[in-house]
Amino acid sequence: MTGNSAAPDLCPMLHGERVVLHPLLAEHAGVLFPILSDAELWRFAPRPRSKSLDEMRDAFARLESRRSNDGREHWLNWAIEEKASKNVIGFVQATVDEAMSEASIAYILARNSWGAGLASDSVGAMLVHLKTIGAPTFLATVDSRNLRSIRLLESFRFRVSDAQDGHNVRYVLAASDLV
Repeated sequence: MTGNSAAPDLCPMLHGERVVLHPLLAEHAGVLFPILSDAELWRFAPRPRSKSLDEMRDAFARLESRRSNDGREHWLNWAIEEKASKNVIGFVQATVDEAMSEASIAYILARNSWGAGLASDSVGAMLVHLKTIGAPTFLATVDSRNLRSIRLLESFRFRVSDAQDGHNVRYVLAASDLV
């Protein structure tokens, strides 16, 4: 943005029907580390680099800048709080290029939160926000064996864009097609 216009808050608190998305902070590492230590969560994705709580806290502290070191990407990360229980149950994230031409999304929830519609609520709140701030295209890369994630993306009308390799498939959604 130019002139006297204030830059929009790209990573505000967001609200879904049953979740609140809090901007991810280093302090979220304490509750997310045990959740993200569940090996089953990483069956279809690379394991996180944080091997300890301190490493995760440091990684989350770097993400608090909301920008890559070279300034070419906006790092928008939210901890998911389930409204009913007040528990943090996972996170959603979007990496948005500097030109705001596309947003690559990812999400992960604790296994005991699967199948309750909380991922859909969380991803939906994030997508609406990304559309509001001007990202015209959303991308997600998913392992072709991860049927839960594929169903979630398809529920938002994501379509297969291309295969990345033997397992990973890229999905795309135009913000104008967001329902």
